[in-house]
Amino acid sequence: MQEERFVVNAEKINKNSDGSLNVPDNPMIPFIEGDGIGPDIWRATRLVIDAAVEKTYSGSRNISWMELPVGEKGYEKTGSYLPQEALDAIEANVVAIKGPLTTPIGKGIRSLNVAIRQKLDLYACVRPVRYIETVPSPMKHPEKINMVVFRENTEDLYAGIEWASGTDEAKTVVDFFKTKMGVDLPPESGIGIKPISPANTKRLVVSAIVHALENGFSSVTLMHKGNIMKFTEGAFAQWGYQVAMERFADRTITEAQLYDKYDGAAPEGKVVIKDRIADMLFQQVLLRPDEYGVIATSNLNGDYISDALAAGLDKVNPGSLILSGAMMLDYMGWKEAGTAVRDAVQAAIKARRVTYDLARQIEGAQEVKCSQFAAAIVGQMK
Repeated sequence: MQEERFVVNAEKINKNSDGSLNVPDNPMIPFIEGDGIGPDIWRATRLVIDAAVEKTYSGSRNISWMELPVGEKGYEKTGSYLPQEALDAIEANVVAIKGPLTTPIGKGIRSLNVAIRQKLDLYACVRPVRYIETVPSPMKHPEKINMVVFRENTEDLYAGIEWASGTDEAKTVVDFFKTKMGVDLPPESGIGIKPISPANTKRLVVSAIVHALENGFSSVTLMHKGNIMKFTEGAFAQWGYQVAMERFADRTITEAQLYDKYDGAAPEGKVVIKDRIADMLFQQVLLRPDEYGVIATSNLNGDYISDALAAGLDKVNPGSLILSGAMMLDYMGWKEAGTAVRDAVQAAIKARRVTYDLARQIEGAQEVKCSQFAAAIVGQMK
């Protein structure tokens, strides 16, 4: 059983005025282990993160973990699935990590994950997608996949603004559309609202462009369905182009400029801003993945495209949370430790000591338990 380990004189991470982080060598980081498989994959993840930090920094840096009771454990301890104290602790400590949470049916919460995003204004869901060598893939050249999806996280259809068929609220909205907007809807319609705003779109696209510039990606693609939904999806693309010109005019060019001015060869240091209709992009990321780097998109599209890129992988193993931990280390500026985690995951899979979901796909693989997979990853760290 994993023992609790606290660092003496642990300190809080602080955010500077420019948005950068001030990370001490002994930070306190809250964690939510999650429900269901959460405890198992969290124990595996913590083992890997602690080992990466220890092996990379030889004891000069350490993490002190602070558990937050959220989900089923939160309800048992406090009577709330999402205690305000947990949200306050995440805000106070800036950086946190969580396992999977299930939303209780009939308990007044649409989704714990959505609630956390909205209450903490976690507006960008960043999903890197890369091929891991040795894992079988239906694609001809899976090794060409190296993309990062920036999914807007607070609005669109996932904002949770909806009313059930037959409710007074739904009838009021149906009546409003008929009497005030001249739009006839079936009287028993369930109603959902799709808000997409310029401010939230622009801050998401800014994050995507900054990531592309700082990490050597050649393009940012604005994914949308603007051919049908012109004032929401179409506006997302328009606002994306606008903010690129407003904030990064000297470091970005449009795809039209790429061919009109530069004969298809982008100047060094320039990121190409382009847009694609969602249906087309679903095909192109699989057929021509090397043409896409960073993808910025609205909430629903972002959910679909990142799942499509990860197709064929059963995520019921600690890998997704372990790699989320690597992203956390990157965000803290401890990139050497984050790289150590990713390299060790690749090496463990290449050595074919993997959990059941991967073992059944990889010829000659040895099936191991969740905790054993984590140990195998640690064993691959130099």
